[in-house]
Amino acid sequence: MAWEGSDRRSRLPPNWHTEIVPSILDRDGYRCRIRWDEGCEGTADQVDHIKNGDDHRRENLQAACGWCHGKKSSAEGNAARMRWSAKRSPERHPGLR
Repeated sequence: MAWEGSDRRSRLPPNWHTEIVPSILDRDGYRCRIRWDEGCEGTADQVDHIKNGDDHRRENLQAACGWCHGKKSSAEGNAARMRWSAKRSPERHPGLR
C-alpha cells in the first residue's frame, strides 16, 4: 500500500505495534490466515483487518504474510477505485464541448 498521503497509521490504536500485533500473531501461531494462492509465504509477520475500516477488535484481525497482505490490500484498493469511477459522470470529449 502506498502510505504517502494516507492517514491510516494515525488511525491505528496507540498499542497497535506493542500489544495488538504481537497478540494476533501469537493467537494465529504466526501462520498466514489469508493464504492467497501459491504466492503465500505461510509465515505471518503482519496483521490484516478482515473487513476494511477501523474496526480493531480481535475478531476482525488476522495474521498475514507480507505477500498475501499486499495482494489483498491491492485487490481492495482496486475494487474501491472501480466503485468510485462507476459513480463519476462520463466527461464529454473536449472537442464536443
